[in-house]
Amino acid sequence: MTLTKDAAQAAQIASNKKSEMNTRLRASFQQLLAFASLLALVLFFSVANANFYQAANLSNILLSTVVTGLLALGTTFVIITGGIDLSIGTGMTLCSVMTAVFMTQMGMPMIVGVLCGVLFGALMGGINGFLVAVMKIPPFIATLAMMMVAAGLALVISGTKPVYTTEVEGFQKIFALGKSIPGLVIPNAVFILFAAAVVAGLLLSKTVLGRYTYSIGSNEAATALSGVNVTKWTVLIYTVAGTFTGLAGVIATARLNSAQPAGGAGLELQAIAAVVIGGTSLAGGKGSIIGTVIGALIMSVLTNGLSIMSIPQEWQQVAVGVVILLAVYLDMMRRKKAAN
Repeated sequence: MTLTKDAAQAAQIASNKKSEMNTRLRASFQQLLAFASLLALVLFFSVANANFYQAANLSNILLSTVVTGLLALGTTFVIITGGIDLSIGTGMTLCSVMTAVFMTQMGMPMIVGVLCGVLFGALMGGINGFLVAVMKIPPFIATLAMMMVAAGLALVISGTKPVYTTEVEGFQKIFALGKSIPGLVIPNAVFILFAAAVVAGLLLSKTVLGRYTYSIGSNEAATALSGVNVTKWTVLIYTVAGTFTGLAGVIATARLNSAQPAGGAGLELQAIAAVVIGGTSLAGGKGSIIGTVIGALIMSVLTNGLSIMSIPQEWQQVAVGVVILLAVYLDMMRRKKAAN
């Protein structure tokens, strides 16, 4: 009896290891596929228009990836839990306005104003988490409401006018357009994105927060039964996501040297598309930061390439919409294949 029991346990362990290996292989393949798609887009647009692969344009692509990429980093955590955050676009705008207000109208030193802008994003994320985890409001509804609240508050606080930060010395140079490495045409904002991606990757792969993020997305009920305080960790996960939204708001303000209260709409869809293209499942439980960064680059290359080819703005929106539909469809196919 003991030998039979031990053999069954050994077989179960071997099966679990095989399943885990298959999952990792599928994740690696999805990242490789996304990277191959990125290279294919770059090659296509380079052949279509020689201006595309110019150093200045490639720098612009990287710079335009920063805000969407930061939003995508944060929402990766939320989507892995099986949730969604529709407030990140207008939330970024509100954080942008608050960052400018902190430094100009309230007279805070630059670093303090930047920190307060990031923390304001964390506060918004925490409120989203409270609505979802404590009040049990579906994430779609809770974050949709926050999206509308953030859009309105950005207009109210700014008086519907841009809030300029040109008087804040060094702000744009340090957090956006300046170049910390001589001889390179890569703006500082790009290095901030990659540094944020490293932090996000470590949080997701090396910490208790990351482990619980995957666990909640895979099976929330089982995670709760195992003794994990799902409510507390869900609030914390949304707070972390909001922190990246706040940082995106700071970068957006620095890049334009002003906060534009009417902007941000639609960025949430691009960020979510970047996350899904990178291999994160909308059903939760699967995803990676590397894939998200690749997905964000794909969205930026697509938008920039279409502009370089003088494609009208309305058709660019059609193309982005098709990419979003394709990304969601591929995610559905991945889940269906994994279930069989």
